[in-house]
Amino acid sequence: MTNPVLHLLRLLLLWLVLSPLLASSASQHSGAGVIASSVHSFFPESDKIGKFEGDPLAAAVYGQGKRLGYIFKTDDIFAIPAYSGRPISTLVGLDLQGTIRGVKILHHEEPILAVGIKDGDLQHYVSQYPGIPMTVRSKIGGRDRKGYKALDGISGATITVMVINSTIMRSLHKVIESRGIEPNAEAQAEAGTSHEKSVNAIMDSNLEPFWLIVWQENELQIAILIISLLALAFILVFQDWLARHPTFLTRVRIIFLIYTLFFIGWYMLGQLSVVNVLTFFSAITHEFKWDTFLLDPATFLLWGFVAVTLLLWGRGVYCGWLCPFGALQELLNKLALRMKLRQFEIPPVVHERLLALKYIIFIVLFGLSLQSLGTVFQYIEVEPFKTTITMRFDREWPYVSYALILLLIGLFNRKFYCKYVCPLGAALAIPSRLRLFDWLRRRKECGRPCQTCALECEVQAIRPTGEINTNECHYCLDCQITYWNTHKCPPLAEKRKKRERARKLSSKAQQ
Repeated sequence: MTNPVLHLLRLLLLWLVLSPLLASSASQHSGAGVIASSVHSFFPESDKIGKFEGDPLAAAVYGQGKRLGYIFKTDDIFAIPAYSGRPISTLVGLDLQGTIRGVKILHHEEPILAVGIKDGDLQHYVSQYPGIPMTVRSKIGGRDRKGYKALDGISGATITVMVINSTIMRSLHKVIESRGIEPNAEAQAEAGTSHEKSVNAIMDSNLEPFWLIVWQENELQIAILIISLLALAFILVFQDWLARHPTFLTRVRIIFLIYTLFFIGWYMLGQLSVVNVLTFFSAITHEFKWDTFLLDPATFLLWGFVAVTLLLWGRGVYCGWLCPFGALQELLNKLALRMKLRQFEIPPVVHERLLALKYIIFIVLFGLSLQSLGTVFQYIEVEPFKTTITMRFDREWPYVSYALILLLIGLFNRKFYCKYVCPLGAALAIPSRLRLFDWLRRRKECGRPCQTCALECEVQAIRPTGEINTNECHYCLDCQITYWNTHKCPPLAEKRKKRERARKLSSKAQQ
């Protein structure tokens, strides 16, 4: 008689062996089904699809024994890494006159598309391609003009749709060249030029690195961002001098926070995310390409600046000056203080333990990303950045409610999210321990017994013993303003009073 336990173990072993094969087979059948249904929508008159073959890979589409055109997958031809570091697989239908018949997104791992962008937005975007002839260049935004077709982008996913557009057009002209497809007279007339000029010019322009095109189209915004980063570097280098002019420094900081929120955040969509950190680690462990990170100029420049400032000043420079969501929290809290809303500080013992929460969140996200970046995207919503900055609150109510609750708490407890929840802050704090200099000045009286700076620190980064916890410091420079203030810093105030008394005594003696 067969041992039932042994029988179950055999069945379990059989399932473990066969399940990956069955899943792969099911995935292939599912993929084939999607391709077949897509081809029928591209070519309603089609009744047969050939094999994907040739260089580049493409499959012929037939109807009533006649060749109608071709279909191809962009990632088989031009696998341009998108924001996630992985290419976007897109199916494209092309007729024998070189006109696009249809576009279908087959697979992607883009965080902005996986969570946050409605499927209808993506479908609307790709629905703009059918009818575009081979002699016309497509571009994101703007207006149609001779030889150009303007496409509506997706708010908050500009880089992603630019990658989709570039892979489609590059792959399209590769297939056209290899299959000897010629434009009809109508398409040539629309382009306003001959086929030697139009198609070859488009193909030549497509040979340029895609990231270079993005940078060229955003020259003014890039210039403004670089100037602002240089200005911030000036503030950090000359912080001692500026801290002795508290009114000026305070106003400069408020202006910079407003600039960070509106220009870097809501205009350039330059909100850094823990997704960037996870994507970087994934690229290192798989196939690192600079092109992946150069796709978004704002993100690239900000991360370059953060890398330098982490070594010189720690994580606080980004968290305190360049984070759009952090700027929004701080500006709202300053408004709350003007309205005399009561502030609730968390007791030091509880505060010290809550600080660990963001590190735990980061470790969990990092662990999930080791398996697959696609797996972690749904959990990235712990960051309210996409809702508040990238999509400007234009999302479903649960996401908006979560973001508003965090901002509401921040009115009564300064930068609550930054202190206790933010996984990006945790990710920046870890390497910031390697900083080379300690620019924040302290006195021997700090914490023994003076507690002025500790009580005023907006993120409770100064311990009762007087030390600054640089892992939690947001580099607002308030403590440095106090350090140089002869009326606010108790040791300096005492010295000032002694000097004033000495002058009075000297004056009386002279009289």
